[in-house]
Amino acid sequence: MPSTISGLFNIPDLRKKFFWTIAFIVLFRFGGHIPVAGIDAAQLANLFGKGNIMGFLDLFTGGALMRFSVFAMGIIPYINASIIMQLLVVVIPQLEELQKEGDSGRKKIAQYTRFLTVALSLVQAIGMSFWFRGILQPGYSFPVFLVSSVVSLTAGAILVMWIGELMTEKGIGNGASLLIFIGIVSRIPAYFAQTVTLVRGGASIFGVVILMFAFLVMIVAIVIIQEGQRRIQVQYAKRIVGRKMYGGQSTYIPLRVNQGGVIPIIFASSVLLFPATIAQFAPIGFMQGVAALLSPGGYAYMILFFGLIFFFTYFYTAITFNPTELAENIKKYGGFVMGIRPGKPTADYLEFIITRLTLAGALFLACIAILPVVVERATQITSFQGLGGTALLIMVGVALDLVRQIETHLVSRQYEGLLA
Repeated sequence: MPSTISGLFNIPDLRKKFFWTIAFIVLFRFGGHIPVAGIDAAQLANLFGKGNIMGFLDLFTGGALMRFSVFAMGIIPYINASIIMQLLVVVIPQLEELQKEGDSGRKKIAQYTRFLTVALSLVQAIGMSFWFRGILQPGYSFPVFLVSSVVSLTAGAILVMWIGELMTEKGIGNGASLLIFIGIVSRIPAYFAQTVTLVRGGASIFGVVILMFAFLVMIVAIVIIQEGQRRIQVQYAKRIVGRKMYGGQSTYIPLRVNQGGVIPIIFASSVLLFPATIAQFAPIGFMQGVAALLSPGGYAYMILFFGLIFFFTYFYTAITFNPTELAENIKKYGGFVMGIRPGKPTADYLEFIITRLTLAGALFLACIAILPVVVERATQITSFQGLGGTALLIMVGVALDLVRQIETHLVSRQYEGLLA
């Protein structure tokens, strides 16, 4: 780690990428404090204290949504568009063929993702404007607010998408992931300040220690599982083409324990918070009862949350990992899994392995998502409610990826020096 940090500042190219990243982060944070006109700030803060889905999304914007700034939607529309396009590539054959065309096909899919981001931003901005129509400043016209907020929020989402893509191109790491990471990290000082206030108000210091220890254990577990993988050894037969011999080497297929990453938790959280959101739009008695039953932290919420994480983990793995296609590609290039016949037996073997790995990954995600709630209820320290399993998974995953990319730059730099 010390060599990685020193290399970050000693290598000119890497240092340039680092300062580009810092500049984009400053721009992102600055935009998160420019408010959209017309909203009563006191009523907005009260709305976010009711536990709806907006409070969950505010975690990924670093408080920009709670301030209703021009960056209130953050990178969420772009993330949603990317996930939707990833799913459509599996479902629509034309997009699947386009992805196989190489760089040109991927550029077209990236362009479609940007168009979808604009559409999602526009729809989400209109929905947010109608949602907040009841907390406008006295005397402020709703039609004026609707036009100004939709234009401001949509333009802000497009600008955040552009910042994220520039961070990926000119900076270090994945820009979209880093923006979410920065949004989460920016809230941590407020969590510590709330904890100090609770302790001064009579909360148990021992409970705070237990909570911090639980977070430390979860971080260690996340690192172990995120880096964990099952390596399937593949042997390629030797082939003679003309006067040259190809193949004969041995490689492996890395199957990760957590194939879905944080996506199953996000999907499960969104589904469970949806009734509370609908109840605010339509205050019907039945919906109010469902929303109260599924309030975060309740037993029904935790049981359903646990089950939905399992469902979405298997669902996402099923649509992103195709063992039949992988087995056919191995067979096409003259490869075989050691001890397994090529073709369908290989596909069945890969299916068996990925099913067992997905079970372990789903159990891990469910425990990581539920454990913070259990510990908070046991210790009565609620100042870290926003920093749950989802946030920890994102933070640790992005940090690992960032360190990995820096180390890759350092290794490539060493090879360049040897070749020179």
